[in-house]
Amino acid sequence: MSKRAVILAGGMGTRLRPYTVVLPKPLMPVGEHPILEIIIRQLAHYGFTHITMAVNHQADIIKAFFGDGAKWNLHIDYSLEDRPLSTMGPLKLINDLPEDFLVMNGDILTDLNFGKFYRYHVASGNHFTISSHSREECSEYGVLEVDGSNRLLGFKEKPRVRYEVSMGIYMVNRSILEQVPAGKPYGFDHLMYDLIRSGQFPHSRNFDGYWLDIGRKDDYERAIDEFETLQQRLLK
Repeated sequence: MSKRAVILAGGMGTRLRPYTVVLPKPLMPVGEHPILEIIIRQLAHYGFTHITMAVNHQADIIKAFFGDGAKWNLHIDYSLEDRPLSTMGPLKLINDLPEDFLVMNGDILTDLNFGKFYRYHVASGNHFTISSHSREECSEYGVLEVDGSNRLLGFKEKPRVRYEVSMGIYMVNRSILEQVPAGKPYGFDHLMYDLIRSGQFPHSRNFDGYWLDIGRKDDYERAIDEFETLQQRLLK
């Protein structure tokens, strides 16, 4: 089965400044390779043959680096936004999307099996499947538990909070494009609310492997520190 992916690579990388003043975020290096090249190599490994990059900011640099994708034995083309359209808006510009396709951010470092995720979505018949990850963070503060009279009823010293987050990786059925307005910024959050309201409930699939969003400065620096020991898992 031929597999198609759309990579969202049009962001300005404001959270990574000053790193992204010169380079677009998807070309930020992790080890010896730009993060987006690592993603391309993974997708090729898992049988994806056609990748569309949704580009905007510094698009010419990205296009010059990746070209037509022949170096990685797949086909790469580009969808250019004339203005930022957020995360889901760019999909409306791509006219030849198949029945089911992968959508992901261009700044994700993970050892997710993209092929298995693709097959799970298709077999489940979902409209939209989110690859999710459990994350735990420690509060920097002591947390007070008070009642309506401001009496202290309890106290937690720097509690740890565990929650489920989107990894920025999705499988999409083409039917959801009816929800996406043409030519307007439209984000993941807008689509989730609209799908829930329409009864086309998105599904999530938890992934317990390695995942970092290098668009966050702390995660980018962590990725640089960890990549050498993890590159056999991450670099295909």
